[in-house]
Amino acid sequence: MTKLRIKVKIVRDGGRLPVAATSGSSGVDLHAAIKEPLIIEPGGFSTIPTGIAVEIPYGFEGQVRGRSGLASKHGIGVLNAPGTIDSDYRGEIMVVLFNFGRSPFVVEPGMRIAQLVFAPVVSVEFLQVENLSETARGERGFGGSDTGIP
Repeated sequence: MTKLRIKVKIVRDGGRLPVAATSGSSGVDLHAAIKEPLIIEPGGFSTIPTGIAVEIPYGFEGQVRGRSGLASKHGIGVLNAPGTIDSDYRGEIMVVLFNFGRSPFVVEPGMRIAQLVFAPVVSVEFLQVENLSETARGERGFGGSDTGIP
């Protein structure tokens, strides 16, 4: 397993270092750096501060993802999942939580609200062409790989 060294700056009261829940965790927990409970109504969303900023090495990105426990128990997810943190961003990490559930959800101060995963980034060069190579699927999209769809 590759080990990255990530510099973390606490930028708000309630901010804390991200921590992996287990030795096999692929992500680290992000916590709500809020001073009082915040309610997210069903169908609503809120941008929650984490109180930290990070320095991600060039060639990597941070991905903010939802927590499976919040999703399965309360219908809470990250609205723009995965949210991307670029290597040149130095501002506070914010998490946009969405309530897909049927009941109001209370975000408590210090609550684990999301996870942060780091991934390598591939640099690309785009080449404009007149034609692309042929495949069996061709231009069929949105279910075009399902059998029986013309």
